[in-house]
Amino acid sequence: VQLQASGGGLVQAGGSLRLSCAASGRTFSNYAVAWFRQAPGKEREFVAAISRIGYSTNFADSVKGRFTISRDNAENTVYLQMNSLKAEDTGVYYCAADTFYGSSPAQYDYWGQGTLVTVSS
Repeated sequence: VQLQASGGGLVQAGGSLRLSCAASGRTFSNYAVAWFRQAPGKEREFVAAISRIGYSTNFADSVKGRFTISRDNAENTVYLQMNSLKAEDTGVYYCAADTFYGSSPAQYDYWGQGTLVTVSS
Protein backbone atom coordinates (compact mmCIF):
# COMPACT_ATOMS: atom_id res chain seq x y z
CA VAL A 1 0.00 0.00 0.00
CA GLN A 2 1.26 3.50 -0.84
CA LEU A 3 0.65 6.34 1.60
CA GLN A 4 0.76 10.09 1.16
CA ALA A 5 0.54 12.44 4.12
CA SER A 6 -0.59 16.03 3.72
CA GLY A 7 -2.02 18.96 5.64
CA GLY A 8 0.98 20.17 7.58
CA GLY A 9 1.88 23.81 7.92
CA LEU A 10 2.65 26.68 10.26
CA VAL A 11 0.13 27.42 13.00
CA GLN A 12 0.13 29.44 16.18
CA ALA A 13 -0.05 27.75 19.55
CA GLY A 14 -3.66 27.01 20.40
CA GLY A 15 -4.59 26.57 16.77
CA SER A 16 -5.70 23.52 14.82
CA LEU A 17 -4.63 21.49 11.82
CA ARG A 18 -6.01 18.42 10.12
CA LEU A 19 -3.60 15.97 8.57
CA SER A 20 -4.65 13.49 5.90
CA CYS A 21 -3.13 10.18 4.95
CA ALA A 22 -4.30 9.00 1.54
CA ALA A 23 -3.73 5.37 0.61
CA SER A 24 -3.63 3.54 -2.68
CA GLY A 25 -2.65 0.18 -4.04
CA ARG A 26 -4.38 -2.33 -1.79
CA THR A 27 -7.59 -2.83 0.15
CA PHE A 28 -7.33 -0.05 2.66
CA SER A 29 -9.65 -1.63 5.22
CA ASN A 30 -7.14 -4.47 5.66
CA TYR A 31 -4.72 -2.07 7.36
CA ALA A 32 -4.49 -0.35 10.68
CA VAL A 33 -3.01 3.13 10.35
CA ALA A 34 -0.91 5.11 12.79
CA TRP A 35 0.60 8.55 12.96
CA PHE A 36 4.09 9.11 14.26
CA ARG A 37 6.09 12.30 14.58
CA GLN A 38 9.72 13.21 14.76
CA ALA A 39 11.08 16.45 16.14
CA PRO A 40 14.59 17.65 15.26
CA GLY A 41 17.18 15.67 17.19
CA LYS A 42 14.61 13.31 18.67
CA GLU A 43 13.46 9.81 17.94
CA ARG A 44 10.29 9.07 16.07
CA GLU A 45 7.39 8.76 18.52
CA PHE A 46 3.90 7.37 18.41
CA VAL A 47 1.01 9.84 18.19
CA ALA A 48 -2.18 7.93 17.40
CA ALA A 49 -3.49 4.78 15.75
CA ILE A 50 -6.77 3.50 14.40
CA SER A 51 -7.77 -0.09 13.75
CA ARG A 52 -8.75 -1.44 10.34
CA ILE A 53 -12.45 -0.69 10.58
CA GLY A 54 -12.03 2.19 13.00
CA TYR A 55 -13.59 0.62 16.08
CA SER A 56 -10.44 1.08 18.14
CA THR A 57 -8.20 4.10 18.56
CA ASN A 58 -5.15 4.75 20.69
CA PHE A 59 -3.33 7.96 21.55
CA ALA A 60 -0.08 8.99 23.14
CA ASP A 61 -0.63 10.53 26.56
CA SER A 62 0.81 13.82 25.29
CA VAL A 63 -2.02 14.28 22.77
CA LYS A 64 -5.00 12.73 24.54
CA GLY A 65 -7.94 15.09 24.64
CA ARG A 66 -6.45 17.30 21.92
CA PHE A 67 -6.06 15.01 18.90
CA THR A 68 -8.57 12.70 17.26
CA ILE A 69 -8.05 10.09 14.56
CA SER A 70 -10.64 8.89 12.10
CA ARG A 71 -10.81 7.05 8.82
CA ASP A 72 -12.98 6.92 5.73
CA ASN A 73 -12.38 3.56 4.09
CA ALA A 74 -14.55 4.50 1.12
CA GLU A 75 -12.12 7.38 0.46
CA ASN A 76 -9.01 5.40 1.51
CA THR A 77 -8.06 8.19 3.89
CA VAL A 78 -7.16 8.55 7.54
CA TYR A 79 -7.38 11.91 9.28
CA LEU A 80 -5.59 13.31 12.29
CA GLN A 81 -7.40 16.30 13.74
CA MET A 82 -5.07 18.29 15.95
CA ASN A 83 -6.52 20.92 18.27
CA SER A 84 -5.01 23.12 20.98
CA LEU A 85 -1.62 22.74 19.39
CA LYS A 86 1.49 23.36 21.43
CA ALA A 87 5.04 24.22 20.44
CA GLU A 88 6.09 20.72 21.48
CA ASP A 89 3.81 19.27 18.80
CA THR A 90 6.23 20.58 16.18
CA GLY A 91 7.77 17.93 13.98
CA VAL A 92 7.45 15.89 10.83
CA TYR A 93 4.34 13.75 10.98
CA TYR A 94 4.34 10.39 9.25
CA CYS A 95 1.46 8.02 8.62
CA ALA A 96 2.11 4.31 8.54
CA ALA A 97 0.05 1.22 7.81
CA ASP A 98 0.19 -2.42 8.74
CA THR A 99 -2.14 -5.37 9.08
CA PHE A 100 -1.44 -5.31 12.83
CA TYR A 101 -2.69 -2.55 15.11
CA GLY A 102 -0.18 -1.12 17.53
CA SER A 103 1.99 1.79 18.61
CA SER A 104 5.51 0.66 17.78
CA PRO A 105 7.04 2.13 14.63
CA ALA A 106 9.02 -1.08 14.12
CA GLN A 107 5.88 -3.06 13.37
CA TYR A 108 4.66 -0.84 10.54
CA ASP A 109 5.75 -1.91 7.08
CA TYR A 110 4.34 0.93 4.97
CA TRP A 111 5.17 4.61 5.45
CA GLY A 112 4.21 7.91 3.90
CA GLN A 113 6.72 10.65 3.16
CA GLY A 114 5.88 12.92 6.11
CA THR A 115 4.38 16.36 6.44
CA LEU A 116 5.90 19.15 8.52
CA VAL A 117 3.92 20.73 11.34
CA THR A 118 5.35 23.85 12.94
CA VAL A 119 3.65 25.37 15.96
CA SER A 120 4.83 28.84 16.89
CA SER A 121 4.61 29.92 20.50
